[in-house]
Amino acid sequence: MRKMWAGALLGYGIFLSMAAGNQEAIATSGNKANSRGNGSARVVLQEHRGSELDLAVAGELPGVPRGATRYVSREELLKLPQVTYAVSDDPNFQGTVRVSAVLLEELSEALGAPPAADFVVAVCADQYHGNFPRSYIREHHPVLVLKIDGQPPKGWPKNTEATGAYMGPYLISHAKFTPSFKIFAHEDEAQIPWGVERLEFREERKTLAAISPRGPHADDANVQSGFRIAQQNCFRCHNMGEEGGRKSGRPWLVLAAWAAAGPEHFASYVRNPQANNPNTQMAASPQYDDATMKALIDYFSTFIAAEKP
Repeated sequence: MRKMWAGALLGYGIFLSMAAGNQEAIATSGNKANSRGNGSARVVLQEHRGSELDLAVAGELPGVPRGATRYVSREELLKLPQVTYAVSDDPNFQGTVRVSAVLLEELSEALGAPPAADFVVAVCADQYHGNFPRSYIREHHPVLVLKIDGQPPKGWPKNTEATGAYMGPYLISHAKFTPSFKIFAHEDEAQIPWGVERLEFREERKTLAAISPRGPHADDANVQSGFRIAQQNCFRCHNMGEEGGRKSGRPWLVLAAWAAAGPEHFASYVRNPQANNPNTQMAASPQYDDATMKALIDYFSTFIAAEKP
């Protein structure tokens, strides 16, 4: 249930066990880059995709040219230390499943990501983006899932909320999720994207600059509250230029125009989008009270005010 503005939080029963040994991967063909990572576990980067199960990686990674993409094979990922736990209440699944996965911290280290690459973006097949700032990673320890009930992606159960959609080649989950903050009626949400095809290792400051509030009211407390809500929710499906998800097809400035011109309609849509558009895939946020909506509207309105002469 990753395609939500606000809502379902995960609680997991956890059984942690480390997979056998740290293994060092060795390049075996001429089109493979050098092994990466500062620790004992490393992965090999490929210049070209060799399989539909290859994970694309990009961003601030050593040896990866700016704007380029490299690939990590599933076999390389399986060599990394893994955690295994039972999941009984993940809304993406029906019933209990057993998940084997690699911590995003472990994968970042294996790729040699520098400290400046403090924002991981999980890009899904439908252009939904899961956003993982360093603070979220440290607090919640998200994992890249490799197996479910011992099965590779083709054997995974279908998603329960997207008409039986295939959830591979990768998805991100947690051993356990406990909200770490609350802003008005918005509570910290579990980021659980599925259909993940690509990870981008970015700089949080630069990435979020695209949606930072504008104009003379940018530093107002209410605007900043709306900014934090929007960056965890709206940024997943709506883009501002090259940044953010594109699943919705409605960019940031469209949301800003709606919020500024029709705040009541904007609030109604966020709380009950299906009542306004039966074809929308956006999940309802009926818990967003007036104070929460005002924070969002105040935040989005700064983009319109900043564009006026």
